[in-house]
Amino acid sequence: MKLLLVEDEPLLLEEMESYLTEQGYRCEKATTFEEGEDKIALYEYDAIVLDITLPDGTGLQLLDLLKKQKKDTGILIVSAKDSLRDKLTGLEMGADDYITKPFHLEELNARINALLRRKSFNGHNDIVIDDLVIDTAAQEVKWQNNIVNLTKKEYELLLYFIVNKNRVVSRQSIAEHLWGDHYDMADNYDTVYVHTMNLRKKLSTHTGMDYIKTVYGVGYKFMLP
Repeated sequence: MKLLLVEDEPLLLEEMESYLTEQGYRCEKATTFEEGEDKIALYEYDAIVLDITLPDGTGLQLLDLLKKQKKDTGILIVSAKDSLRDKLTGLEMGADDYITKPFHLEELNARINALLRRKSFNGHNDIVIDDLVIDTAAQEVKWQNNIVNLTKKEYELLLYFIVNKNRVVSRQSIAEHLWGDHYDMADNYDTVYVHTMNLRKKLSTHTGMDYIKTVYGVGYKFMLP
């Protein structure tokens, strides 16, 4: 998942980027209203962590721009401790959630996870495909009530395929999703191939079906039989 972090406090921004990258997100940063405006106009994001107070404008103005562009981006606004009015205004304008400074990075991650789950899976913890059940709260996969043992990367890859169901996803996009800015570690995408084939084999062993199709020269596609 791709995040935009709009925050003008350098230390906090660095801490958020470092922590969220470790959690598997691909993070981009903006420290001003103008920089945030440019990135929103040029790129698509799964979620934006949006500080309300910026040196050359406000996060609420950026939120207004996003809503006018009708972008289905998850918005988590960051507010000062005593700014109840800003929180309420942000939620009324269409923000999905808010977090108050100071906050723990673990809480920020939990809020982003919940927001993305609601956006991607219509608020349900369980994703059901045939008799395959993915419990996104427990991060557990079952086939006919039998556990499908997946590694952390295989589980993240399965969710990524499901979010992009029936769409071709490139090896590069998979690498960026699994490793963020450090995706070069997947030398020649061999690691992407290994994770995908292992996931494919495990799903096939339990279900007897091949959900993941290879699109030669491009990447892969998750399809229902």
